[in-house]
Amino acid sequence: MRTSTIERITNETKVNLVLDLDGVGKGKIKTNIPFFDHMLEQLTFHSSVDLELNAQGDIDIDFHHSVEDCGICLGKAFVEALGDKKGINRYGFFLLPMDDALIRVALDFSGRSFLSWKVNFPTNRVGNFDLELVREFFNAFSTNSGTTLHVEMLDGFNSHHISEAIFKATGKSIKMAIEKNKGVDMIASTKGSL
Repeated sequence: MRTSTIERITNETKVNLVLDLDGVGKGKIKTNIPFFDHMLEQLTFHSSVDLELNAQGDIDIDFHHSVEDCGICLGKAFVEALGDKKGINRYGFFLLPMDDALIRVALDFSGRSFLSWKVNFPTNRVGNFDLELVREFFNAFSTNSGTTLHVEMLDGFNSHHISEAIFKATGKSIKMAIEKNKGVDMIASTKGSL
């Protein structure tokens, strides 16, 4: 069973997360940040994982703590659910068009965290959501999952489309990377470990 349950409680947030890597893309997400919920639903659906996430945070102050802590918890959940990573593809990549937006994502569940972020949102916000938090989320995810993650905006002028395309493309890349090769019980590295 490639599943994980994570709880994180701080003075700023309380996050409960359940992840099933062998799901069907069902999400039950409540962060009390509607735009962020919408983005996480896209990530969940397109990665074909099942994700239950409930976050309560000091959103009256700012969304930052809640968004970052969700990224931390999701990263840790992937580490736990992937285990020794035997049989997975390890790498995933996707080029995703969404109207004006064109996003390229490539990732490696290597155990080495690195984020390359080449995205310039035309606006600072979508509604009341600060778009710099999109990078914060993926930085927290990359750091805590030990994932090398490259995100590049190739085109786009609508900030909502750009953000949504990033979450969708990352989901598609995750789906490819965590897929098991039937009959293969080896780690995808000449080192023998990740």
